[in-house]
Amino acid sequence: MSERKLLRGGQVLTMDPELGDLAQGDVLIENGKIAAVDREISADAEVLDMTGRIVIPGFVDTHRHTWEASIRGCAPDATLDDYFTEVLDTFAPVYRPEDVYAGNLAGSLECLNAGITTLVDWSHINNTPEHPDAALQALRETGIRAQYAYGSANTSLADYWYDSKIAIPADDVRRVRAAYFSSDDGLLTMGLATRGPGFCISDVVISEWRLARELDLPITVHVAMGRVAGRFGMVKQLHDLGLLGPDTPPTTYVHSCYLSDEEWRMVADSGGTISVAPQVETQMGHGWPPVMKAIEYGLRPSLSIDVVTTAPGDMFTQIRSAFGAERARVNAECWQADTPIPDTMLTARRMLRLATLDGAHVAGLGDRTGSLTPGKQADVVAIDATALNVAPVHDPVAAVTLSADVSNVDTVLVAGEVKKRDGRLLADTARARRLVEESRDRLLAAVASRAPRQ
Repeated sequence: MSERKLLRGGQVLTMDPELGDLAQGDVLIENGKIAAVDREISADAEVLDMTGRIVIPGFVDTHRHTWEASIRGCAPDATLDDYFTEVLDTFAPVYRPEDVYAGNLAGSLECLNAGITTLVDWSHINNTPEHPDAALQALRETGIRAQYAYGSANTSLADYWYDSKIAIPADDVRRVRAAYFSSDDGLLTMGLATRGPGFCISDVVISEWRLARELDLPITVHVAMGRVAGRFGMVKQLHDLGLLGPDTPPTTYVHSCYLSDEEWRMVADSGGTISVAPQVETQMGHGWPPVMKAIEYGLRPSLSIDVVTTAPGDMFTQIRSAFGAERARVNAECWQADTPIPDTMLTARRMLRLATLDGAHVAGLGDRTGSLTPGKQADVVAIDATALNVAPVHDPVAAVTLSADVSNVDTVLVAGEVKKRDGRLLADTARARRLVEESRDRLLAAVASRAPRQ
């Protein structure tokens, strides 16, 4: 296979402010990186015809519990409280390593199929040391770019949440760090997925932040999801514990729907980043997706899927959920106050930026991906703009953000390697489906056997 690829003749949305958009252009890839973007490039390379395609950077999902692919759609009507009992206290305790492998395999292939080339795998299913090994094996096999965020076990809701006294096992985190992440230059990088104050005692919070510093790991933590969690003042507690300062590890705050203004300032001042999961937040009662609130504080929010137990697993849904919810909120407030609609309303282009460039920034990979900038890794997606649900194209940004869906994802490359071509995922999808269906059946049987007899 040629080490040089030329994506020829597409509409190119680079998401690089200096390069801008090309109504028709070429993208040259060499040794897995973007070598050039121009209106016309002549090169000795394998040519991928992009005629009728919109070429964009790969989407970045900054927070997904990928292991839950085996129980997709098990809680369609769940609130956040329901999720804790119906998923974390019901299915999670009976997950075996092979279930995690199946979920991560099918879940990351689902990402690639939908044009998500980078994933933050928020993996709070480490019931044994074999569980993280299984998760990482699946991520590695699919070839997705991912930050594997090592989280807690979920063998008991009472033990691992609600003022838990059990910390993430530091020795196993060190083992995983040494075994799989001796370098931070690969497709897979590592983070720490901590529960944070309000879900575990302060000593546990401090020990997990200390572990992240020791191993030079970024942190990702859920905060202020729902009014109850908002009352925990989780970011304020982190500040009061002395954990927000010059030596704070890069920290992503997930959801953040009910942060106080004081806490927003703390996030911004400490260099924090924001991951918003709009479909889940509006559907499960977390609160309004705080996209504009984050922007008001100078932050660059990103988008994430969260859970496929209750929401779809594609980025198109998240773009539209955030776009619609935020504009609905602003319009309603302006109507009530009888004031004009502000000029700062979200735009379709800003939503595409959230799903690509800003997502890479939040995942700590802004120097590698998120835009079609020469020198960056070639994580590229081509959208079929000839399909009836997309054509005719007046505005390519609107075509991607408001018209396209997973069926229009024609081509996907990660680090220059083709993962999907002509609308077909280049993977053994039949095996992935079989494994995840077998996992579903095992999990249902295990849950049934644990149920109290009437």
